[in-house]
Amino acid sequence: MKYAICNETFKDWPFEQAFAMAAECGYTGIEFAPFTINNDAHQISAAQRSEIRAQVESYGLQGIGLHWLLAFTEGYYLTSPDEAVRSRTSDYLAELARLCRDLGGTILVLGSPQQRNLLPGISHDQGSDLAADVLRRAAPVFEECGVTLAVEPLSPTEGDFLNTAALGAELVGKVESESVQLHLDVKAMSSQQEPIVETIRDFHHLMAHFHANDANLRGPGMGDIDFVPILQTLKDVGYDGWVSVEVFDYEPGVESLCRDSIEYLKKCEAELN
Repeated sequence: MKYAICNETFKDWPFEQAFAMAAECGYTGIEFAPFTINNDAHQISAAQRSEIRAQVESYGLQGIGLHWLLAFTEGYYLTSPDEAVRSRTSDYLAELARLCRDLGGTILVLGSPQQRNLLPGISHDQGSDLAADVLRRAAPVFEECGVTLAVEPLSPTEGDFLNTAALGAELVGKVESESVQLHLDVKAMSSQQEPIVETIRDFHHLMAHFHANDANLRGPGMGDIDFVPILQTLKDVGYDGWVSVEVFDYEPGVESLCRDSIEYLKKCEAELN
């Protein structure tokens, strides 16, 4: 397994301190939330992108991609009926693809519930069509940059659009681009009726990326979810992408979230067939 960690886990730590800690704990990848660099990706200069990539690689790590793509931005919305808004959103996702490439990554995880929730009068089917329009427009830049956008289903507590893997897969099918695939997240899958391992088996052919966390919003091993069958299923279906730790409850502290999560994952991995 290839283990990465999302960089906002380190809160206000300087990047080099965060990268050093990640490497010390045994991660080999860093996943960036763009807002930890700048709320506007257009304002991240070529020199800054190059410097951050060099910092990451100096610790033997790889910048694997971006998530929280639209968080803390203004004027972008995935399911807007306004053509101008969709056009701006598509252009911004294209810029994020360039940022991802410049940081050494290949994955864009499209969650950002506050920039995709259904607006008044918009049905889920209409929202899916509108989102597909946004992604279809940006897909040529994804392809040019060698980046895959991974659509992330989220739980109903986080938003009202794409609450199941099946709905995420439906959106992927509408875009009809190899550069738009599916992301699976343990926390989100735990909200579905279908067991997590069945969701992985059902949709592994579309899965480009994977987030490891617990339903309690902390790291793997910090709640009730058993990751042995999850990692076993990832192995069984031939998943060779990243298993990236993403947390939302920081109460255990940065060091514990970082170190205990990967130690638990490696312990589970050692038990696999």
